[in-house]
Amino acid sequence: MNLAVNARDAMPKGGSLTLQTCDLELEPTYAKGQSGLRPGRYVLLAVTDTGCGMVLEVQARIFEPFFTTKGVGQGTGQGTGLGLSVIPGIVQQSGSHIVVHSLPGIGTTFKIYLPAVGELATRPLQSVQVNPARGSETILLVEDDASVRIITALLLRNLAYRVQEASCGEEALCIAQGSREKIDLLMTDVLLPGMSGSELAEVLRARDAGLKVLFLSGHSRDTVVRHGVVHTEVAFLQKPFTLDALSKKLREVLGRR
Repeated sequence: MNLAVNARDAMPKGGSLTLQTCDLELEPTYAKGQSGLRPGRYVLLAVTDTGCGMVLEVQARIFEPFFTTKGVGQGTGQGTGLGLSVIPGIVQQSGSHIVVHSLPGIGTTFKIYLPAVGELATRPLQSVQVNPARGSETILLVEDDASVRIITALLLRNLAYRVQEASCGEEALCIAQGSREKIDLLMTDVLLPGMSGSELAEVLRARDAGLKVLFLSGHSRDTVVRHGVVHTEVAFLQKPFTLDALSKKLREVLGRR
């Protein structure tokens, strides 16, 4: 979805978006030229647009957090550079590989190589009944991506939590200061424009030492570790997450069974 939205932003006057899938066998000679890609069977997912394209200097930085060629309020991530930066983490989690081909004025193709399974599953799927635990606490949710924030807030409210929403650290501080009810949990993305999630947590915990904190991120674990927030004493939930995973993590952080 992020690749499709990025393609839309690259075609402000319209164009074509093509999604392609196919099975392929990568020979050693080709795989050798692609860093991190091994020979073998893959399923290829290609996302192609006929947009503005990118020069090599831009291509080299497109997956960096907060790197953007758009102004604030324009395009994916509202000009924060977070639209494409989550993709490497998603790709790496599935053991896949992504390659970018782009020419200025011609368009861009992102190729994702998904490792093919050796055989089909033989055991029948079993239905799982999920009965997530419900809560009553007040959560301050901080997420700069509007669509992610809306969906996460909806999930939290479906679990009976009271939710206050903020798009950045500065807005979260204003909400916390003016809140008439006690905030039990800060639920924040790690990488935010301006004040980071860890910096926000430090400020709010200085005001309320009993505040619980749950960090979220769609980036790879290595990226999050570099921001100093992932260790045994910190509650962390990797995006994307299921309703059941969210419920269990909240119950764990808030100390409920």
